[in-house]
Amino acid sequence: MKWMNFYKDGSLKAGIVDPYGIIDLEQAVRTYPYNRSKTLPKTVSEVIRLDTAEYEALHRYIASLPLDEHAPYRLNESRINWGPCVDAPQKIICVGLNYRKHAHETNMPIPEYPVLFNKFNNTLTGHGAVILIPAGTAKVDYEAELAIVIGKPARNVSIDDSLDYVFGYCAANDVSARDWQLRTGQWMLGKTCDSFCPLGPYVLTADEAGNPNDLEIKTVVNGEVRQRSHTSDMIFTCREIVSYISRHFTLQPGDVIMTGTPEGVIMGYPPEKQQYLKQGDEVAIEIEKLGKLVNRFSREDGAHA
Repeated sequence: MKWMNFYKDGSLKAGIVDPYGIIDLEQAVRTYPYNRSKTLPKTVSEVIRLDTAEYEALHRYIASLPLDEHAPYRLNESRINWGPCVDAPQKIICVGLNYRKHAHETNMPIPEYPVLFNKFNNTLTGHGAVILIPAGTAKVDYEAELAIVIGKPARNVSIDDSLDYVFGYCAANDVSARDWQLRTGQWMLGKTCDSFCPLGPYVLTADEAGNPNDLEIKTVVNGEVRQRSHTSDMIFTCREIVSYISRHFTLQPGDVIMTGTPEGVIMGYPPEKQQYLKQGDEVAIEIEKLGKLVNRFSREDGAHA
C-alpha cells in the first residue's frame, strides 16, 4: 500500500495512492463509515503507530472501498499540496558514506562501521515543496537516498529479523550545505536547515517493496541525470543498518533512517566543475517502485548567490 500526507484546510491529512489516484481517508470515512472503536488516524505517522489488529482492520476497510475514480473522496492530484509522507518521526537518523562509489569519489576510506548523524523534524517537507537556500551558504548539494520507515519498536534485533520491524520505504533528499557541513568535524550544521529533508511522494509498505537493496536510484537536476546507481552498491545493507542502530538505542514506530547516497553529488565533482544548487533549480529524486520526489530551490530573502 502507498501512504501519503497532504494539506487540507491548514492541517495534515492521510491519503492512499491506488491505481485510480489518491483517496482522502477522512473524506472516505464520511462517505462509508469506518466502524472501529479507535479514532481514525489523521496522518501517516498515526497510521504507522496503530497496533497490528487496527492496521489490518483499516487495510480491509480501504480494500472494501468502491474502485470509483469519480468518488467524492478522490483527490485531484494536480491540486494536492503534498506533505512529508512521514510527518512526525521521533528520530531522523542518517548514514554517511554508505555507497562504495560515493566513498571513492569523495576520497574517503570505506567505513568499518556505519557513519551515523541526524536531522531534526524542522527539516521535513514534501513532494512539490520549495526548499529555501539559507543566507550565508553557497554550497547546497542534493543527495538521493532510500529512507527506511520503522513500523514497530526495535531493540537489539538480529540482522536476519531486522526488516520485520520496517513499515515501509520512501524516497528522500538529504539536502546538505557543504560549506557549513565541513566547517567542523561535526556535520550537523549543514544537514539540519529548514526543509532540508523532503520525503515522498509516498511511503510504500514493506510487503510491496520487496528487497530494498535491489532498487534503482537516480537524481535529475533541471533535466540532467546527475546520480544513477543501485541500492545494491550500499556498503551496509538495510538489514545491517536497522540491526546495527537497534543495538545502540531503541527505534520507534515512525522513525526514519536515511541510508546514504550514491556517487554523483556535486561535492564529488572536480572543483572546477562544482556548480551548487541555485535559485530556480529543480531536483528530482527517483527510486524504483517508490515514485519521484520533486522539489524546486529558492534563495532565502537576503541570501547571497
